[in-house]
Amino acid sequence: MWSEFKKFAIKGNVVDLAVGVIIGGAFGKIVTSLVNDIIMPLVGLLLGKISFRDLFITLGEGAFTTLDAAQKAGVPTLNYGLFLNNILDFLIITFSIFIVIRQMNRLSKKKEEPAPKPLNTQVCKYCYSEININATRCPHCTSELN
Repeated sequence: MWSEFKKFAIKGNVVDLAVGVIIGGAFGKIVTSLVNDIIMPLVGLLLGKISFRDLFITLGEGAFTTLDAAQKAGVPTLNYGLFLNNILDFLIITFSIFIVIRQMNRLSKKKEEPAPKPLNTQVCKYCYSEININATRCPHCTSELN
């Protein structure tokens, strides 16, 4: 059983999948950082110095200016700013994967050879001239063709 498991685990597909998962996790962290640390602060600046992290609605009593303050007070919140960050995260990752898959498909597309044209000629067995396949006599040597 152990040797069978080793054969399975060392197959190319399993190793490729493991590498893909690891790279995907790292890529996700990079995109999350890009969204949270670069894109959203710039968008917030353009929209009047809004911090998307602090866009929330309290579902309990009290007024809070930051999400951290509301969470420390134990008040339930509806965090739509964080939700917007996650949507942007998702869109960037999805678009990046789309571009990668599109390029892979382009590179892996085999150039299809055109189908061979149907033979519409034959060779005369007497004079070896090329003649139409429907001919009953050779136009060059006038031999009858079968």
